[in-house]
Amino acid sequence: MLTKEEIEILENQGYLSLGKLLTDAEVKAINERIDALMLNEGDTAGSELADSKYIRHPKEEGADRLADLVNKGEVFDIFYTHPRVLAGINAVLGPSFKLSSLNYRAAKPGLGHQNLHVDWGNKMIEGVYKVCNSIWLLDDFTKDNGATRIVPGTHKLGISPQEKMKDPGLPHPDEIIITAPAGSVFIFNSHAWHGGTTNRTSKPRRSIHSYFCTSDQPQQIDQKKYITEETRQRIGIGAQKILDVI
Repeated sequence: MLTKEEIEILENQGYLSLGKLLTDAEVKAINERIDALMLNEGDTAGSELADSKYIRHPKEEGADRLADLVNKGEVFDIFYTHPRVLAGINAVLGPSFKLSSLNYRAAKPGLGHQNLHVDWGNKMIEGVYKVCNSIWLLDDFTKDNGATRIVPGTHKLGISPQEKMKDPGLPHPDEIIITAPAGSVFIFNSHAWHGGTTNRTSKPRRSIHSYFCTSDQPQQIDQKKYITEETRQRIGIGAQKILDVI
């Protein structure tokens, strides 16, 4: 559940810190699983993204990617079933929503910068929200290691940064950099202007994005196509409804 104050912050600012939802031990286990997946998948890591026509940048030069984490281990189940996260998504999208994709992104050293953008490719309508994201920090997010930037309140504008800014790659005077310790989670309205920053450290900056959409929208990753019987048996009916596979 969210408090009334938290809901107001999310409505007004377009993003909300949920605090630290993962213990250090959980973060360690998740990162170990990710390392194993990256080693196993190699150059094909994140290839599921290329199969989707609803993802604008399936291959990002400045970041390592993994996709379809729903089917890659029980350790990832919490990312789309945690009640605090679901409450945040509900506050933005309303009660009728589903998981669109569950992906890993790690900004590479010296890279990772993104233009300010929104995650909605269709016409923006003020006050109508179709997509919402949660960022799970697997490393401390700092101003130096490629943390996400967001411009508070821009979800209310009904326009994209490309329509307003001469160069969305430049800093915005009102942007803030999300900084918090590993294990923290942020909800952000994906109609708000946001983007990755340059990782100026010598290590990748790791995170997982559980991205949701309203029930009337197509998923970035077709969960019905990808779900395995092992996953279906493990997660139960409630999680299957969130995935929209029943």
